[in-house]
Amino acid sequence: MTKTIPAYQRIKNAILDNIHSGKWQAGNAISTEMALAEEFGVSRMTVNRALKELSEERVLERRQGSGTFVAQQQFNHTFVEVRNIAQDLKSANRDYEAQVVSKRAVTAAMLDNELRRKFGIDEESVIDEESVIDEESVPVNASAQTDASDEAVLYEVKIIHFADGQPIQFEERWVDAKKVPKFIDQDFSVVNTSDYLIAKSPLESGSYTIRALAAPDEIAEFLQIAPQSPTLVLRRQTYSAGQVVTFVKMWHAGDRYQFSGEL
Repeated sequence: MTKTIPAYQRIKNAILDNIHSGKWQAGNAISTEMALAEEFGVSRMTVNRALKELSEERVLERRQGSGTFVAQQQFNHTFVEVRNIAQDLKSANRDYEAQVVSKRAVTAAMLDNELRRKFGIDEESVIDEESVIDEESVPVNASAQTDASDEAVLYEVKIIHFADGQPIQFEERWVDAKKVPKFIDQDFSVVNTSDYLIAKSPLESGSYTIRALAAPDEIAEFLQIAPQSPTLVLRRQTYSAGQVVTFVKMWHAGDRYQFSGEL
C-alpha cells in the first residue's frame, strides 16, 4: 500500500523546494499562514506545525508581528567536513585528474528500493517505463540534458579519479534534482562534486560506512584491476535542512588506497 504523506510534511517539502530552488532566499519572507492554508486546503494549525518544525530545524525564522522568514544559515561553512579525493591527492603533491564516465537525469521508475528509501521518494512518483529517459539517449556532455529532466527526481554521475595517471577511486553519486537543479550542468572533470554541493546546499549532517568488497566486473574495469579484487567501498549520505541531498558510493582499489585518521 502506498503511504500517504501527512499534510504538514507536504507543506514542509514545498517550502524546502522553494528555498533550494532559490525562489525564497535567506532573509526573504515566505507566504503567510493564511495563504499557505488556502494553497494546501488545510487548517492554519496544520500550517503552524510545519512552520514550527522548520523553525526548530533552523530553516525558518519566525518574527513576532512581522511574519516568517528564510533563516540566515549559520552552517554556511558546513558542520560536516567532507574531504574529497582531489584535496587529498593535491595535498600529497600527486597529479590529480577526473574522468566523467556518465551523467544522467533519473526518474522515479529507474530507482531501486534503496535509493527510493534514502531520498524519501513516494511510490506514487513512479511512472510508466515507457516515459523513462533512456540512459543511452542522453550523451554525457549534452546541454539538452536538463530539458529532458522535467520528470527527474535524482541526478546520477559516475566519475573515475586518477592519481599520477592511475585510477584510484570510482565514484557513483546521486543528487536530489530539485534541491540542486544545476548539478547536472557542471563539468565534473573540472569541478569537484563535493565542493559544488557544499557551495550550493551547505551540509549540516551526514553518515557513512566503509566495507571491504570484491570488485564487480564493471568496477574492476574502471579501476583497472582484476575482477573480484579487494576494494574499500565508502558509502556516504549527507543532509541539508533535514533531508538527504546526496548519496555516494566510492570504490577504492584495495592495494592503492587506505583510510587513516587521528584519535
